[in-house]
Amino acid sequence: RRSRSATLYRSVTPTLTCSSSPSNVAEFRKFENQFLQDLAPGAQPPFLLYDNEVKTDTNKIEEFLEEILCPPKYPRLAARNPESNTAGNTVFSKFSAYIKNSNPGTNDTLEKGLVKALAKLDEYLNSALPEEIDENSAEDVGLSTRKFLDGNDLTLADCNLLPKLHIVQVVSRKYRGFEFPKQFTGIWRYLENAKDCEEFAHTCPKDEEIEQAYAMVAKALK
Repeated sequence: RRSRSATLYRSVTPTLTCSSSPSNVAEFRKFENQFLQDLAPGAQPPFLLYDNEVKTDTNKIEEFLEEILCPPKYPRLAARNPESNTAGNTVFSKFSAYIKNSNPGTNDTLEKGLVKALAKLDEYLNSALPEEIDENSAEDVGLSTRKFLDGNDLTLADCNLLPKLHIVQVVSRKYRGFEFPKQFTGIWRYLENAKDCEEFAHTCPKDEEIEQAYAMVAKALK
């Protein structure tokens, strides 16, 4: 079975645990930076090394994987519905503005902006895809029951969105006390299905590691 883990949490080096000592962290970072510089000078992760050739452009990496690891031997990763590729594409930018803000006077406005972006994503996740609709049925189209953005299998659209959405959930809860509204049933279903997915579960950092990574990014309201 083709693994999608390489395109989920995009990193080419191990994640440090919270228990790492400062000296070990410094030594590891020194090694990591030299490794990256030698492998792809001037580039930032993600990148792909294949037959001694380094690919550094994200789109080129995805195109390469789709070309080499393609049906019928491997399952299709590209989304069938173009809307799936752009669903939730404003969530992370709204989150970034929200979490980096230190002005209490604008916090509510920025939070509402994030909620609005999440609501749009939730609407898409709960809307039935064309393949879920029976054109011969007289019954009204109900809510979608699919697991992921484009159906019941992961696609590149999920590989782009899921890690970001998980970061938004973890960091907003830790540094703003903000939880995704319970009425966003599509998003909660999406995240629960992701946890049950091997590719996501095995590449997802611990909440503590995400919190630590954002400790200097999230601004206190003052």
